[in-house]
Amino acid sequence: MPVLIAIPARYASSRYPGKPLVPLRGPDGVAKTLIRRSWEAAMAVSGANRVVVATDDDRIRAEAESFGAEVVMTSDTCQNGTERVAEAYDRLGGGFDIVVNLQGDAPLTPPWFVEDLVAGLRADPVAEVATPVLRCDGRALNGFLDDRRAGRVGGTTAVFGRDRKALYFSKEVIPYTAARYPDDAETPVFHHVGVYAYRPSALAAYPRWEAGPLERLEGLEQLRFLERERPVLCVEVEARGRQFWELNNPSDVPRIEAMLAAMSAG
Repeated sequence: MPVLIAIPARYASSRYPGKPLVPLRGPDGVAKTLIRRSWEAAMAVSGANRVVVATDDDRIRAEAESFGAEVVMTSDTCQNGTERVAEAYDRLGGGFDIVVNLQGDAPLTPPWFVEDLVAGLRADPVAEVATPVLRCDGRALNGFLDDRRAGRVGGTTAVFGRDRKALYFSKEVIPYTAARYPDDAETPVFHHVGVYAYRPSALAAYPRWEAGPLERLEGLEQLRFLERERPVLCVEVEARGRQFWELNNPSDVPRIEAMLAAMSAG
């Protein structure tokens, strides 16, 4: 079952313009752009047959090609990463059984997150879309709550049923819990990891659907599947001692650089 990893990247983000080209300094003192670190994360995934950067911006294309990435140019009308991945897949002519959307703002994504995600989709012949979820420890949950109190959009959380099918995704912290947890304690909150695996049929259908009210309110592309009553399989992944965070705001840069340093030290 050949697997394609596509990394959607756009320059004109309303919340953080030029985000893919933001430099992130590693513990060795070397600064690499966000898109390069995301591409390196994709290249570390075992079992991927092809990795491409999907963008509509020549500046991102030039940067990606400078470090050897394959680039697929897409239109500037794509509303989100899933639409961009769908267009890139069409431009490549298909030919893959599973398409992975590794969003370009998640350079800390461990390879086993994607490997476990693909395995989860393969193991469920009915599922058309799958996405990873990571149980928050107290440190991560407190980070979410601090962001919300400060008016920042932090990570996304997910709730799902016993069958592991998603019930909802939100930029608020759900489910609500009044408890306070030590940094190393397990919590009932799951961090949604911004990676998706699609079967081509689901990916082809997605751009034909209009965005629903929940997607527009939350700004979360995966809600389009739920609003169309298309189940999304949540695959629980393990951190294995690694910290995970997406780059959502400029204030996340030092946080991610600190996590890169911690990865090196570990």
